[in-house]
Amino acid sequence: MPVVVDPDPMVVETLLASMPAGSHGVESVDRLNAWISAHQDEYVVVLGPTLTDEEAVTTCEVLRTTAPAISTILAREELTGDLLAAAMRCGARDVVHHSDTAAITDALSRAFELFVALRGPAGAMHMSKVIAVFSPKGGVGRTTLATNLALAIRRQTEQRVALVDANLQFGDVGVLLNLNPKNRSMLDAIGGGEPDRDILESVMIDHSTGIRVLLAPPSPEGADLVTPAYLRKMVDMLRENHDWVIIDLPSGLNDHSLGLLDAADQIMVVAALEITTIKNLRLFLEVADQLDYERSKIRLVINRSDAAQGIRIGDVEASIRRPIDGSVVADGRLAVLAVNRGVPFVISHPESPLSRDIFALARTIVGEPDPTQTDKAAAKRGLFARR
Repeated sequence: MPVVVDPDPMVVETLLASMPAGSHGVESVDRLNAWISAHQDEYVVVLGPTLTDEEAVTTCEVLRTTAPAISTILAREELTGDLLAAAMRCGARDVVHHSDTAAITDALSRAFELFVALRGPAGAMHMSKVIAVFSPKGGVGRTTLATNLALAIRRQTEQRVALVDANLQFGDVGVLLNLNPKNRSMLDAIGGGEPDRDILESVMIDHSTGIRVLLAPPSPEGADLVTPAYLRKMVDMLRENHDWVIIDLPSGLNDHSLGLLDAADQIMVVAALEITTIKNLRLFLEVADQLDYERSKIRLVINRSDAAQGIRIGDVEASIRRPIDGSVVADGRLAVLAVNRGVPFVISHPESPLSRDIFALARTIVGEPDPTQTDKAAAKRGLFARR
């Protein structure tokens, strides 16, 4: 049931008047925490206008991790651009004016639909995972890794996997999968207001492997029509009916990528064994700290790992002062062959060392042990020294 949080009893009463019978009101965030612990039927929390914006955003951020099945709606006195941006970053389901009864009713309806979708037909909680694949520098094989990772997760789990090409200007996921349909990209799902689930479903492409793909706009100018908020909401919708959502992000940080990095359960940061990439990796990790990302949210992967390049993984760990979580062997010939054929290497050459590394990476993400993994002591001396 809906729960309203506001220290003003009159505000609580007014908001409850537009909600289903059985909705409840509490006067503080502390009281809300106790209420949620004692009740199991809440599907939405409405944070009232007497709470400050800071209190509302902070509470929303906490609920996002402690009670992910509960949607949060911010009912505010004034709707500003800064507030809407903050709400998007903290994972709020909707932001409405506190006196707009119709908007509140619509927001509650959408929250209930999400609650039902998460519960599923058997009543068990459906907990999807969003994995954002990111690199602070282009040319390190990020898209190849994201695409093959999505296929590997699908093959190992047989669960529902969506692959999103969020490189809006120059997306290549369609090329790697030999997909080039007309009028079948996220651009064709763009409309006014909220994204439409039926339209979004209609532009998703079913790949022969069983994954579903949401392609980037077919031309660079189409990227301007996809706002950060709209892209974030499309990903939120995909989360509702997929077990895994893998997002191929562009290199570099902008409003689009930051919104999706915030939304992700895990961020896979792809790097290579070369100086400029390692420098950019360090800078990104500093940004991640400023954004208060938990260290467990970030998974560091070295692609095209080859000590013959003069830098070892131990050197990278010494430079960034944290361990590397995984590596993928270098096999440029097979990778290029797969791209040119439009058949990812985990499909065409599943037993190759390159594919085995991707499958091992997929197992660590889905929580399955890798039977071939052995403990190896990483070299700690080299080009870079620990500070």
